[in-house]
Amino acid sequence: MKIGGVRGGVSRGGMMTHHGKEGGGVRARSMVQGEGEELSGSHPDVVLLHGFTGSAMAWPLMIRRGLAAGLRGVRALDLPGHGERRHGAAPRSFEWDASVADLAEQLGPDPVDLVGYSFGGRMALALALGYPGKVRRLVLESASPGLATDQERLRRRASDEELAGLLESEGLSPFLHRWEHAPLFASQGSLPREVREAVRAQRSANEPAALAAALRGLGTGAQPSLWNALPSLAQPTLLVSGELDTKFVAIARSMSASIPDARMALVPVAGHRVHLEAPEAWLQVVSGFLSSE
Repeated sequence: MKIGGVRGGVSRGGMMTHHGKEGGGVRARSMVQGEGEELSGSHPDVVLLHGFTGSAMAWPLMIRRGLAAGLRGVRALDLPGHGERRHGAAPRSFEWDASVADLAEQLGPDPVDLVGYSFGGRMALALALGYPGKVRRLVLESASPGLATDQERLRRRASDEELAGLLESEGLSPFLHRWEHAPLFASQGSLPREVREAVRAQRSANEPAALAAALRGLGTGAQPSLWNALPSLAQPTLLVSGELDTKFVAIARSMSASIPDARMALVPVAGHRVHLEAPEAWLQVVSGFLSSE
């Protein structure tokens, strides 16, 4: 079934859905209608968490404006080792539990609608599980609960250590070339050249040592597995995947089977970074979910 460019099993407000049963290292930048222009409203704030090598500025202006159109405040956060947090981050900023606690404090006293992409999605999920009163609704784009076994985490830590070493020995530009040409991001090769150049410019503003520290302390190998905690996730949760990203489509399907109130949105002709590759479809499903009762 296909509605409004988004495919799934159940239509709800133009959204294709699937219902599941089958800190100190963080700095906020308010970004809504325009760069740095703040908008407040009667709805909960939307907080955006970027992926690895990203920053608060990695969220396209179209996305921020689209979310703010519903009279919401929209905030994007720099995660440890990224963006404005690329210099002088404290060691505890790169410890998983401490980073999640810092992020929870950064959100403020009122519940927010939390949106996380990839690395940011892993942290968003941990926050929603550990601090349920902080999150009203949860959107996870191309994210996972981590790796299920000690053996998988051990292998991934070795892989992350190798990547961290490349960052430190080769510098940022060669690393980004390897990163951007990984099979996971192959679909982004069809993006317009100016979009790809803007993404590279944003990523290039980061520092190799800080990204290496983030990989070692906050990478998938360092993260505790959250698979067994999924049945306790209390918030309505939207799992967004691009249909070309078969690995994370499978992960989302497995997650939806364990999360009590989960919906899946499968976006066609998009890969891992759905909000960049198909922003209109992404806004349709996310705005519809956040606005639903």
